[in-house]
Amino acid sequence: MYYVVETPKSFEQASQDLEAAVKAHQFGVLHIHDLGQTLRTKGFDFKGQCRVFEVCNPGQASKVLAVDMNLNMALPCRISVFTEQGVTKIGMIRPEPMLAMLSDNAELVKIAQQVESATQKMIDQAK
Repeated sequence: MYYVVETPKSFEQASQDLEAAVKAHQFGVLHIHDLGQTLRTKGFDFKGQCRVFEVCNPGQASKVLAVDMNLNMALPCRISVFTEQGVTKIGMIRPEPMLAMLSDNAELVKIAQQVESATQKMIDQAK
C-alpha cells in the first residue's frame, strides 16, 4: 500500500529535490504542509521532520473527476518527505491500490496506474 524509499540526503535537500522532480514530470505542487513545524508551533514535542507535498496533474485529475466526482476526496496525491530515527525518507500511499478500494472502474484503474508510475519516478528521482 505504501511506496517509501530511504535517501542519504538531508531533509531539506530531499524536499528541494522532490519539488523539482514533481515539476519535471509535469505535475504541480499545490501546497506543502510542514507537519513537523505545525506540531511544534502548537506546543507538541515533535522531534522529527515531515513535509507533505500535495501534487497534481490537472489532466489526470479532470479525467478522474469526470468519471466519479466523489473521488475529489482522494485528490490531490500526496508525497511526504520525513525523518524517522534520523533517516530521511520519501514516500506515498500508492494511488493504484487506494483507488481500487474506492472504485472498480477500469478507466480509473488505468489512470491510477499512470499516476502511480509518474509519482514513483518522482520519488526515485528525488532520492
